[in-house]
Amino acid sequence: MHVGKSYSVIETILWTRRRGYALVILSLLPVAAYQLLGLHWIAMPWQVAALLGTATAFIVGFKNAQIYNRTEEAQRVWSSIGSLSRHWAISSRDLPRERQDFERLVRRHLAWLTVLRYQARNARPWETTDLAPNEEFRRRHHLVVAEHEVPLAAELGRLLTVEELAILGSTRAKTTWLLGEQSRTLRSLYESQGLAVLHHTEMQRTLAALLDHQARVERLKNFPYPRQYAVINKIFVWTFAVVLPFCLVAEFDRLNAIATGMLAGQMAWMTLPFGVMLAWLYLALDQVGESSENPFEGGANDVPISHVSLIIEADLRMLLGERDHVLPKTDGAIVL
Repeated sequence: MHVGKSYSVIETILWTRRRGYALVILSLLPVAAYQLLGLHWIAMPWQVAALLGTATAFIVGFKNAQIYNRTEEAQRVWSSIGSLSRHWAISSRDLPRERQDFERLVRRHLAWLTVLRYQARNARPWETTDLAPNEEFRRRHHLVVAEHEVPLAAELGRLLTVEELAILGSTRAKTTWLLGEQSRTLRSLYESQGLAVLHHTEMQRTLAALLDHQARVERLKNFPYPRQYAVINKIFVWTFAVVLPFCLVAEFDRLNAIATGMLAGQMAWMTLPFGVMLAWLYLALDQVGESSENPFEGGANDVPISHVSLIIEADLRMLLGERDHVLPKTDGAIVL
């Protein structure tokens, strides 16, 4: 996720330049036909562009508002997971009687957090990280998706026992299995009087909250912004981009009545810069929304779950007494 003051104008133009190229062609063709070939009949009333632009603005605004809500919810979910993780670690340290139980519960929780973020990074057909503008932006700014660099097995190997790894490897619902093992451990501690009844109840509540947040992450990952709205939005935006120069060319041509100098008789060509600029505003906003639809896919506008998870792990390892644990170096890259 971008956490600076803002994207620069140059960054934004470079990121959207491919759509800009298409807009130049879409504006150049009707202007050339009007000015060079004398096909004045192709001009449309400006009211067409006004009505279509108003409708498009409503649709794009609705889409981006819904997408912002998805991103905000993803931020809240992962922040809550961080809070619950710290609460779980403190409870695991202070409530069970044996130190080894504390370490087992915390390391298994870190394994759950690791599997959850890896699952959140799995690609889906509707995601946009493989689109050329987004791939190019990540390379230029050295954005690294940690889950694409390190295998899941390597991460889990430092957190779980050999027996747990063997069972987990053959389990489809890995996150649910890990929470189930946590619950089984709590029950065992309670039955052996290693955990008081009130403490057992409190820690079970935390597990229930973690399971609820896991479901919310899965919902955000597996259910995209409705495809029917996405395609309608795209149709409206590109229709507006195509129609706009046909509506502007006659309006600029009327300015020839007052134009002098080298612009005399050539004002229709002003449709090109102004048409491209106006249509680009809509297309750029559409591209921003498209790149923000899926908050866990690994794009520049995503919730930085890898970085947040590394911070949570550092905090929990500190509680384990591993005070020399530091966040891994990334050689100047930004971990998403």
